[in-house]
Amino acid sequence: MSEAYRRAGVDVRTGAKAVELVRDLAAGAARPELAEGVGGFAGLFRIGEGRYLAAATDGVGTKLEIARATGRLDTVGIDLVAMCADDVVCTGAEPLFFLDYVAVGRVEPERVRAIVAGVAEGCRRAGCALLGGETAEHPGVMAEDAFDLAGFCVGVVDEDSLLGPHRVAEGDAIVGLASSGLHANGYSLVRRALLEDAGFGLDDVLPRIGRSLADELLVPTAIYAPLVRSAALGGLVHAAAHVTGGGLEENLGRVLPEGLAAEIRWGSWPVPAVIEVIGELPGITEQDLRATFNLGVGMALVVPSERVDDLVATAEASGTRAFVLGAVLGR
Repeated sequence: MSEAYRRAGVDVRTGAKAVELVRDLAAGAARPELAEGVGGFAGLFRIGEGRYLAAATDGVGTKLEIARATGRLDTVGIDLVAMCADDVVCTGAEPLFFLDYVAVGRVEPERVRAIVAGVAEGCRRAGCALLGGETAEHPGVMAEDAFDLAGFCVGVVDEDSLLGPHRVAEGDAIVGLASSGLHANGYSLVRRALLEDAGFGLDDVLPRIGRSLADELLVPTAIYAPLVRSAALGGLVHAAAHVTGGGLEENLGRVLPEGLAAEIRWGSWPVPAVIEVIGELPGITEQDLRATFNLGVGMALVVPSERVDDLVATAEASGTRAFVLGAVLGR
């Protein structure tokens, strides 16, 4: 758990408690076709003939405040698709379609267009259709220039192609796919640490980062879905963990079966400069960084040990750097 994140206003313990309460409620709203519900990267629903729909929903969090403050609204839609499509592909599913929900204080057509343009670009990168969406105006509840986003992605997967703990074995390797930056997690801590406590401005260029904070903080989340799907179909992946809230350890733990654990070789891959800068600020510990940020790894793949080189080559051929992070061991 990150104490610094809690001080910034996000308490992951209460969030986990809420998930538990929702899981109990969802158990009473099931159907026979439900295969996996609340708690996984994506829910699974049987549609017959050995096929499943996989569905996930998410948002972009307080990264939206950086977009609002800068007036740069055309990239956070990419983040929105990434957060959902990359959860769906963790089941092995191919993302099929996406829907968005845009809430605004006041509808300004050009601003809405800019936001949805990012969603459309994200769908192109994920290989899914933008099926539809909703724009809601909330006068008197949200500030006129405020907005929030939610997204919903649905994919399909054959039973024989499902990824997950049932495929993971002792001795498997753990390979990380490089992040494009902070992605869309930890921004409440980023805003508190960099903008409030350290007093940096969004236009400030930090020498180690080499560009303005706004440019760095608004880099869109990488979309790994086509790469992971292709690698999975090629037999290169046993399980996939989208590294979002909770960091690498927590998300890897979601795809490991009982009795196995991840041995991570911390420090063996490059960490984005912005995370190093945050880590040097007063009150930020290594545990805060590990529990809040992706540390440069946006997707962790559990890979058969004999296929590691093939997976790394496949990733890098697609333009994504890949690193061996560690291995799966018995407890």
